[in-house]
Amino acid sequence: MKRFLLSLFLLTALSGVAQQFRLNINKESGIYEKGERAVVSCHASIVPYDSLTVRVSYNNKVEKEFSLLPSTQDFIVFEQALDSTCAVVLSLSSKGSRRIESIGYVVSPQGFRAGYSEPADLMSYWDNLKKQLKALPMQVKTTALEVPGQYQGKYTCQDVEINCLGPAPVRAYMAKPVKAKKKSLPIIILCRAAGVSGDWCRCQVGECVGNAALGNGALSLDINAHGMLNGQTDDYYRMLEGGMLRNYFEHNAADRETYYFKGMYLRLLRAIEYMTQQPEWDGKRILVIGESQGGGQAVAAAGLDSRVSAIVLNVPAMQDLGGARAGRRSGWPQPIENHPNFSASMLDATLPYFDGAQLIRHSKAEIYCEIGLIDTTCPPSSVWASLNGAPGKKTVNCVPYRTHSWPSGALRSQWEEKYLHPREAFINNYLK
Repeated sequence: MKRFLLSLFLLTALSGVAQQFRLNINKESGIYEKGERAVVSCHASIVPYDSLTVRVSYNNKVEKEFSLLPSTQDFIVFEQALDSTCAVVLSLSSKGSRRIESIGYVVSPQGFRAGYSEPADLMSYWDNLKKQLKALPMQVKTTALEVPGQYQGKYTCQDVEINCLGPAPVRAYMAKPVKAKKKSLPIIILCRAAGVSGDWCRCQVGECVGNAALGNGALSLDINAHGMLNGQTDDYYRMLEGGMLRNYFEHNAADRETYYFKGMYLRLLRAIEYMTQQPEWDGKRILVIGESQGGGQAVAAAGLDSRVSAIVLNVPAMQDLGGARAGRRSGWPQPIENHPNFSASMLDATLPYFDGAQLIRHSKAEIYCEIGLIDTTCPPSSVWASLNGAPGKKTVNCVPYRTHSWPSGALRSQWEEKYLHPREAFINNYLK
């Protein structure tokens, strides 16, 4: 079998010489069938002079640890064939170094199942909220924004505020081509990742207008997750982060009527309703894109609004919130693991209503998803447990060397070629 080299680098000081390690896996996809042997090997720039520590985790639990003293530069680190569904991570470290390098793979991932079962009243709970939302007369405030130079005269962009149920309104940027014809454009909604003050959490005019230029043009919405004001100073966002939005993802996790993500999902539904009222919408395509928490919102959008026709997920959060009930690590924000003071019954009466693994079963959307196989924030088991319940067409790319963040250094160009560019191509093709 051809061995694909997935370059992972670890620098350690060995007798004053910079030692370099490259971990390899014998299957590029990182996906194995039951009984198929996975082989992790390593190339060292020089023969290690001291033993290496190897740890092997199964579904995020370290179950094996051993020392290895290679006598050559190229050596087998670990090999195994499993007969059950599992996510495996192998970590390698050298004595005296703080760096730990890892590579991951999954065995028969189609066998992952959500830790929670779907509540009998899941959809009636959300249908009631949607009725309340629809009964609320829509009030919209817009402010024109200056678009970047290369887009001037071709696109417009507005700061949009829409009233909503709950503690905050929808606040977003909306862009579209100038003089677009009625019923000519798809909708593209960008949902933001977790956090409050970081650039990745805030709506960006350039990104919003750039999305409007994708395909043959689109109605583009860039929505911040919290209903916070857009375009403010850094001090404003830091104030929220240290104040009312401090650890927002933990707020009221044991009460489904006040759990923080209820308001977040309702704002997203309100935003979809607003976008579908635009005369330029083609009446067919709604694409929702999100990374991490944004991916969790995209799943919720597809599960709660059947008009969402496609979602692009990048290491999505809020999937399999009950993973801990199945003996695995739950998806971010790991509410069961992080709330030991709440009774199991209280959490179990709330979390399934916001669990992407439950909502995705009601989606009709086509799904394009990237999974990091050494991601501990949004573990591959949690994402697979959700995807396995989705009835629509799915394209799933697993990255054996990806953590929750985008790869960097020597891996960046490799990842961009194999994963980022195909994702961008999918988006462009879908919007044409």
